[in-house]
Amino acid sequence: MKKQKQEQKLPSEMMTVAWAITLAGVAPMLDATMMNVAIKPLTHAFSSTLLTVQWGMTGYVLMLAIATPISGWLMDRFDGKKVLISSIIAFGMTSVLAGMSFEIRVFIACRLLQGFSAGLIMPIMSTLLVKIAGPQNIARVIAIVTTPMIFGPIFGPVLGGVIIYYSSWRWLFFINVFIVGITIALLSRSLPHFTPFNPTKRLDVVGITLLGGMSFTLVLGMSRLVGPNTLSFNLYLLASVLMLISYVVYDIKRSHQTVLPLSLFHHRQFSVTSVGLFFANIAIIGPMLILALFFQNMLHLSMIRSALALIPQGLGMLITRPYIGRVVAYMGAKRVVLLSIMIGIIGSIPLVLMTAETNLFWLAISLFIRGMSVGGIMVSLSSEAYTGLSDRELPSASVGITMIENLGSSFGTALVAMITSAMMIKNDLILSFHTVFLISMMILAGISFPTVYLSKKSIN
Repeated sequence: MKKQKQEQKLPSEMMTVAWAITLAGVAPMLDATMMNVAIKPLTHAFSSTLLTVQWGMTGYVLMLAIATPISGWLMDRFDGKKVLISSIIAFGMTSVLAGMSFEIRVFIACRLLQGFSAGLIMPIMSTLLVKIAGPQNIARVIAIVTTPMIFGPIFGPVLGGVIIYYSSWRWLFFINVFIVGITIALLSRSLPHFTPFNPTKRLDVVGITLLGGMSFTLVLGMSRLVGPNTLSFNLYLLASVLMLISYVVYDIKRSHQTVLPLSLFHHRQFSVTSVGLFFANIAIIGPMLILALFFQNMLHLSMIRSALALIPQGLGMLITRPYIGRVVAYMGAKRVVLLSIMIGIIGSIPLVLMTAETNLFWLAISLFIRGMSVGGIMVSLSSEAYTGLSDRELPSASVGITMIENLGSSFGTALVAMITSAMMIKNDLILSFHTVFLISMMILAGISFPTVYLSKKSIN
């Protein structure tokens, strides 16, 4: 028995390298979650509007999507260790530039670059973890090293609130320098060099440009729906549609040998889950933009108390996450998603009825219930997306799912900003809060339609 336990123990050298690789994702993860409490300070600091400032978040997520296929190409062409360390250095440098920004357009540009470097880091981390651990240990290694990442949605906003309260929003970015410095030192010492996987692989520049341009113009057009900008909205929408049509033609001409082969959508499960994940990210990630703003403007909470008020939603995600995989294996993705949608709607109903006088306790309960639904929806749909795909299709499917999720998140953020800005013109923030969560409920309910095509299992 003792010998068996020793055989099951993961090598310390492997775990040291795995922890070092995982540390590379801490700064991008914190940076994304801390921004949820920074909207109001940034709006004041740059004397700007919510619609403009939100591009610091929306653009960041869009660039994550665009960088994902490029990261795969870099791993194929170059030493993975050098690519990862270079990406981390780029993230640190762009963090400093974002923190030093004194003009909103410069800040947004820096956030776009920061998002691009973060988009390179995350997929490279996953690939190197698989390479280091091997197929026999990968599940155990990932289960261990990703545990701290779960606490990002819980403690990220709190850390952001503390930093802004005692210092400045600029330190949300300057703090990354310390994390990046430690990460690079550990990776330089512990991470081995990797032989390029496919040195002759070519980058699909045309495909990435068309998909990235389509995503960017579509989301940019959302910000033109408020005020006297409907003409520019129509132009951006037209540009987005033209780029989509161009990509379809390009994909057909290339016999689906593109960054996102449209042949993947011939698989019903992939198509259904793609639709579900796109709208799920709109309904779940988008409203997070307005929560801290509501706490600060309507409930008049301090920056720190506003950040603490976001914790219940993260706790809801944390509690359910360890059980989702087992429940899906037992019940099937269809039942889990439908149950999670129901839970998400129940948690959203009180938010539609909230007022400035509502007790914070009931708001926390609502967010906790809503948070519980996130894992059931996201994890179930993501795992179902790969059903029926061949091994050859898996890398492209992974790129596609990541891009679809990030596009949904950025679209949702832009949609929430548009609604809130329109209501703030009428000086009615509480109505915008109600509207956002009402739309979120409707979208969640709508996800149940494609969900009927997901797999289900007989429960004995």
